[in-house]
Amino acid sequence: MLTITLSIVFLGLISAASCRPIFRHDVYTKNLVKRDSISGPKINGANFPDPGLIFVDKWYAFATRTIGSSIHIQVATSLDFDEWSLHYNSDGTQYNVLQNLPAWAVQDVPNTWAPDVNQLDDGSFVMYFSASTIEDTTKHCVGAAVSDNVLGPYTPTSDEPLFCPLSEGGAIDAAGYNDDGQRYIVYKVDGNSLGHGGACNNQVEPIVPTPLKLQPVASDGYTLQGDATILLDHVGATDDGILEAPVVVKKDGIYFLLFSSGCFTTTNYDVDYATADSITGPYTRAASPLISTGQDGLQGPGGADVSKDLKYLLFHANYGNGRGLFTAMVTIDGQTLTV
Repeated sequence: MLTITLSIVFLGLISAASCRPIFRHDVYTKNLVKRDSISGPKINGANFPDPGLIFVDKWYAFATRTIGSSIHIQVATSLDFDEWSLHYNSDGTQYNVLQNLPAWAVQDVPNTWAPDVNQLDDGSFVMYFSASTIEDTTKHCVGAAVSDNVLGPYTPTSDEPLFCPLSEGGAIDAAGYNDDGQRYIVYKVDGNSLGHGGACNNQVEPIVPTPLKLQPVASDGYTLQGDATILLDHVGATDDGILEAPVVVKKDGIYFLLFSSGCFTTTNYDVDYATADSITGPYTRAASPLISTGQDGLQGPGGADVSKDLKYLLFHANYGNGRGLFTAMVTIDGQTLTV
């Protein structure tokens, strides 16, 4: 068992450093695993990176586009959180959750990453995603799309992105949270896209910031309110110059910020967490990651997401020539989480 801070059972979700699809890895998860609370890979080991989780009438997991595929956003479903299946059209082709891209996104190879779906107060759904932007195709911006159905298809809310700080490297890995009626989006400023070399482009000085930011939004889930707050940033070489894939949840008055640190192409990539008494921080990092390479044979686990009731965790880890979907149950003891 591994230690972290939370009273729950979790689920889990990469970037110019972590969200992007990859063709191959130097290391792989060797075999199917189902031990303790960690189980996987699901979907027969299919490439399913950066999973975003939501429960409606059953479990839904949304994932990053697979390289070479015309599917912008994938979706898989499960009745029991154990057996997962990709969703297909009636003609047998894989279903595309985001069929039309916003005008700001590259249309032919958009590299759509890290979707996150949230249900709004009126029962409809908003999905956050990142995509390559036509303004600078080497960088990503974050957009939003809406649907009356959790499966979509989702329609972009605007011809302009939600977050697009190109001078800071762009933005990726957005996830929503409803804190007692006030909605927020947490996301990563993708600074390593401006880096100077090394793993995921940010291990050569000067190392660029990759802050995790929190933005208040209106009840529609995408109208910005006020200014964003920096929650956390990397601590240099120890984190491979990268933090990403943030998710915020609250349990018993304590806020938990889950995130990944390290470069997703290496075994340093992991699932970490930090805690705070306020959603805006300050956040204190746990001494040890929640999930890391070597634990139960995993390689490069990261991109986690967790259910809103703090009971189920999804994440990806290297498997075969891609990143497979894994699940875990997380237990909390005060401010310490275990899987």
